[in-house]
Amino acid sequence: MQSIRELCIAATTLSEDDIRIIEDLAAKLQIFADLSQADMFIDCPTIDRSSALVIAQATPSTARSMYSGSVVGQLATAVNEPAVMYCLTTGKPVIGSRGVSQEQVVMRQSVVPIINAAGETIGTLITEQDISKQVEQERNVEMLKETTEHLSETLIQFAAPDMPISSLLHEGMILFDQNGMITYANVRAHKLLSLIGFELPEKGESIERIFSWRVSPENFVRHGGYIQDELSRGKHFIMMKAVSSARKPDIIGGIILLRDISDIREKEKQLMIKSAVIKEIHHRVKNNLQTISSLLRLQMRRSQSTEIEKVYRESINRINSIAIIHEYLAQDGLEQIDFKEIITKISKIIVSSMRRSEQAIQVVVSGESVYLPSNKATSFALIVTELIQNCMIHGFRNLHEGKISIVLVSKEDFVSLSVTDDGIGIEDMELILKKGHLGLKIVDTLVKEDLEGTMHFRNTGNGTEVTILYPIQKGDEDDAAEDYGR
Repeated sequence: MQSIRELCIAATTLSEDDIRIIEDLAAKLQIFADLSQADMFIDCPTIDRSSALVIAQATPSTARSMYSGSVVGQLATAVNEPAVMYCLTTGKPVIGSRGVSQEQVVMRQSVVPIINAAGETIGTLITEQDISKQVEQERNVEMLKETTEHLSETLIQFAAPDMPISSLLHEGMILFDQNGMITYANVRAHKLLSLIGFELPEKGESIERIFSWRVSPENFVRHGGYIQDELSRGKHFIMMKAVSSARKPDIIGGIILLRDISDIREKEKQLMIKSAVIKEIHHRVKNNLQTISSLLRLQMRRSQSTEIEKVYRESINRINSIAIIHEYLAQDGLEQIDFKEIITKISKIIVSSMRRSEQAIQVVVSGESVYLPSNKATSFALIVTELIQNCMIHGFRNLHEGKISIVLVSKEDFVSLSVTDDGIGIEDMELILKKGHLGLKIVDTLVKEDLEGTMHFRNTGNGTEVTILYPIQKGDEDDAAEDYGR
């Protein structure tokens, strides 16, 4: 095989200095091929400058080459390598042109001139990259577009009153041509438009006569060829969807679909009414509970007995806890409650109402948001109320400061509620339960009967911890998932 120098001397008019430039560039050609992941060539003009000779070649080691063998010594003509000859003739680069290699592979070719010290073009540096996969993807996309356009055109051009598909459609269907003239309207379209007092679509009439500005050419352009609007009259609601179909470069028509959504709107209306009524009921219950609480508070202030005052205060706290649940439901109108929010409100209210002026009691609520059905949330609210009241009455009885920690966690199939204080602690919990302490009796009843859960006491050595375990019911999980997407 001839060397670069031998090829240049035999087939070109390059000077000794020009040959050295070509040899120097050829020495770096492999690096260029590996970096660009492309086949690289150096072509130089032949003696008569009618063609170019391949002087050097490098195939990439970092990608698949388009050539199975060497093409060094072959000629490039204006017919099979126009970019090369254009570059040699004009001295201008040709970047990103597409062509087919000698082995019939689609490629992207870039050709740049090699210039000597005198500014003359003495050769070309060529980069060829396999883009057959990219071209195939482009063809698939174009084919998909063309298929879609043909489908739209076929539907519009061949629609007829006896077309089988029209009888299967529950929607009303109107087809129109490039001038906005109706070419077909099924029976369902006539029926739906008559329900809302619109003129009936007739073949050959303009769609703007029926739908006016809604389907004007300007409105189609403004909305990218797709228009959706709701038409109504009285209790009847019709959803209109209009699509203009294009086959490059012109609009060839379009389709309008009409669907009766009266039942959907009626159900939405009933749900809104029901939701408003439920909210109002919760609001009134909350107000009534707050009124009862205020009356008890007035009565408590008239009492001279410390024991009676204590009973009144505990009753007021229980009523306020239930009122907080109804306040939450009155605002959101949902049957699922974020109980962490409820705990935060309840704990602050109870501690504020029960602490002595010289006491500094801190409440810390942590854990995660746990959504509970309203009936379970009410039971939990009363449980939290009783446990915090016990902390205030018994745990901090002779203390000036203290801390109540409330942790709410949902793990696997259980909701865990822990109330811990750093008070004086309880030596014999069994004895207290046997004495029939009202607050703990209420908690025990709510946990066992309403929640079907369990209650656990622990003396921490620095206070008391009470943990309630509530086994999540299957229905509770489904409701929470539906309402909150959890």
